[in-house]
Amino acid sequence: MIDFKHVTKNYEPGITALKDVNVHIGKGEFVFVLGHSGAGKSTFLKLMLREEKATKGEVIVNGYNLNKIKERDVPYMRRTLGVVFQDFRLIPELTAYENIAFAMRVTNIDEKEIKRRVPYILNIVGLAKKRDKLPSQLSGGEQQRVALARALVHNPDIVIADEPTGNIDPALSVEIMELLKAINSLGTTVVVVTHEHELAYKFAKRIIEIRAGQIIRDIDRTVAQ
Repeated sequence: MIDFKHVTKNYEPGITALKDVNVHIGKGEFVFVLGHSGAGKSTFLKLMLREEKATKGEVIVNGYNLNKIKERDVPYMRRTLGVVFQDFRLIPELTAYENIAFAMRVTNIDEKEIKRRVPYILNIVGLAKKRDKLPSQLSGGEQQRVALARALVHNPDIVIADEPTGNIDPALSVEIMELLKAINSLGTTVVVVTHEHELAYKFAKRIIEIRAGQIIRDIDRTVAQ
């Protein structure tokens, strides 16, 4: 699913964000990519999304070699991913339903499929009764659920969550993580990029820790426990 093979990323001479990183994330895994600010986890995320290219080594996501991929194929690669951003990135003028439907319309999905799929996804994230609410009428946790629903609506192979609990009340953080666990239990690979060590260690999942651009720890707590 995701392979980093001897990946180094330099931004300019003297600034190395990642150094000789080797990681394999398999189908159906739930992985925390953990690190403090400046550790290199944001670069790790950008390489997975092909927002940046590796200086050395190879990044392979869902069969796409991101060093060799043609620019016109990048959007197709990204459609195999569901991405949940820290700042939600909802369109304020659109309801919860419309925000999710919009993500389907921009990829030319048939309207009949949209009407079938969006209510189903809203139900999964527990927002069926909030479908007609604007983002401003939703709590932070509910907005995060809309963002998650939007990421799930294409039935992606991989869901990548960038600091998914960073802008919500700590009491809701575990709730969001439990939702991601439920999604993972259906077979979807989940990668959570976070600086929250305490949150990551609450769950018996694999943890890849980055410090100063290098992997310092890669432990599978599903096996350890």
